[in-house]
Amino acid sequence: MSSHVRYHMCCTLVDMRKGFDGLAGLVRNYLNQNPQAGDVFVFLNKFKTHIKLLYRDGDGFTIFYKRLEQGRFDFLTNDSVSRELKKEELLLVLGGLKLRDFKKKRDTK
Repeated sequence: MSSHVRYHMCCTLVDMRKGFDGLAGLVRNYLNQNPQAGDVFVFLNKFKTHIKLLYRDGDGFTIFYKRLEQGRFDFLTNDSVSRELKKEELLLVLGGLKLRDFKKKRDTK
């Protein structure tokens, strides 16, 4: 994946039975984004125990799917349709860490 990839979190909870076409349709029709642009789109289920990432590389779509056996993913959903994530935020949450426990270090220059 390129370093200029953007990560978009869908702030509406999603039915995890959706596959490639269903998620791409959500990206196109609900998030008003192009699912073929090379960005990563992140979706959570109602209980925040399942997460899917949709990504289009050069020759097709890829889905990353993870189900937690305990706990929940610590993504905050809000009233907006989506929000952009930093790669580091996504990696922390996928690793089971809570974003609210981390604060960005301020420059002390």
